[in-house]
Amino acid sequence: MLEVKGLSVSYGKHHALQRVDLRVDVGELVVILGANGAGKSSLLRALGGMQKPQPGAEVRLDTQDLLAMPAHRIVEAGLSLVPEGRGVFPDLTVMENLKLGAYTPRARQSERANHERVLELFPRLGERLGQRVGTMSGGEQQMVAVGRAIMSAPQILLLDEPSLGLSPIMSLDLFRAIERIRELGVGVLMVEQNANLSLRIADRGYLLETGRVVGQGLAAELRDDPEVQRAYLGSH
Repeated sequence: MLEVKGLSVSYGKHHALQRVDLRVDVGELVVILGANGAGKSSLLRALGGMQKPQPGAEVRLDTQDLLAMPAHRIVEAGLSLVPEGRGVFPDLTVMENLKLGAYTPRARQSERANHERVLELFPRLGERLGQRVGTMSGGEQQMVAVGRAIMSAPQILLLDEPSLGLSPIMSLDLFRAIERIRELGVGVLMVEQNANLSLRIADRGYLLETGRVVGQGLAAELRDDPEVQRAYLGSH
């Protein structure tokens, strides 16, 4: 289980996050909803070790203190981040990108099994293992990015705006794959602009506003909440 308590992040005098508490269980899909500038990406970057939080926070994966670790050790501990913009290596092939995900000792132990899982999740990648990623569509590159994260054998997967820039059809395909990742027993914490689609597949959700958690609940309850509908689902 990923457990976060009192997480605050500042950029100079700007408070991006203010004492955020949340949790994600293994095998649970949790979505973070919020407007632009609410602090969603700052939250994932802090959890992934890419942004230093303010003193006093606790971030634990089971019994492991993630705040005491550099980013590469956080991946080894079992938490992997797919950043906004994907972060793939465009000049490398699909296979080479995937292999980079299995660089930790923990991941190498299950590299073959995880490779098979990735190709089951994204059969299209199996047809293009030798293709340079920079020549692929945005949706295919997102598959590579998520596949590379799965190669690291995560307990918890962080996804920052996975459907950004994708066509509706490609977004649906990606969300089906995310559901299957949850079924594999991986916990997923997802920041996503498509609130309708994400609340349909999520178990729970948190509402983030100006760096604070202002609401949380079961995804079905949030989807039916009139205020959530007005703010995030385009209902009036």
